[in-house]
Amino acid sequence: MNDQSLLSSIQNPRIKQVVELRERSARNDSGFFIIEGYRELFRALGANQTLESLFICPPLFLGSNEHALIARAQQNGARIFECTEKVFHKISYRDRPDGLVAIAHQKHLTLDSLNAQISAKQNPFFVVAEAIEKPGNLGTILRSSDAVGVDGVLVCDRCTDIYNPNVVRASVGTLFTIPVVEAEGKETLAWLKKNKIQILAATPSATVEYTAVDMRGPLAIAVGTEQLGLSKLWMDQADLQVRIPMCGVADSLNVAMATTLLLYEALRQRREGSIHA
Repeated sequence: MNDQSLLSSIQNPRIKQVVELRERSARNDSGFFIIEGYRELFRALGANQTLESLFICPPLFLGSNEHALIARAQQNGARIFECTEKVFHKISYRDRPDGLVAIAHQKHLTLDSLNAQISAKQNPFFVVAEAIEKPGNLGTILRSSDAVGVDGVLVCDRCTDIYNPNVVRASVGTLFTIPVVEAEGKETLAWLKKNKIQILAATPSATVEYTAVDMRGPLAIAVGTEQLGLSKLWMDQADLQVRIPMCGVADSLNVAMATTLLLYEALRQRREGSIHA
């Protein structure tokens, strides 16, 4: 099964490569990134994500399906390397690793790659994530977007690399299940306008609550930075501005939580065919 004998030294060049890929500069230079965990790898392989190599540590496996996943990865061209527990803990970024870490090839989609998808749908549904700073928030936005069945997540003016290990982890592998496009804000706005997709922005200054606007047509829910929200560019171009009611001392929600509320209201309207008055 394995390409070589048990990896027992943290000085091994392959082990060093995995550790280096925690850094954005190394990911940018190499075009690789890390996927750790059974669920994440299962979803990656299900989406035909190309794995360059897979590092395993059987004593750390948590279930009984790991060997089938390893065989599938190997059939798809991944090289398999078994590690000692000490070495595996070196490459893992989790407190409780499950014995599976892969190096994978990055994919970079463009807005134009979504054109065929849009033309095939009556009411396309997107999320725009502008300058999200925290990997955990971006990963959670991806997870919620997958849950409601969006057609894509458009990451604009990125602060966080979509291939940050913590984005992959927080998304629980949903990074691989929906199209994710990185683009500049002005380019994305022009693309949405060209395709007649309404832009919805949440802001505390809005007078209309989010449950009272029609989200059933072509829609892009736009959310912005954790501290400042959406930029003036997006607020000025938004077709709809809504607020989420806040009854306590906090004036806003975490961006991932707010996105999830908006996404599920859109899903409810699209399923029931009605809005709340």
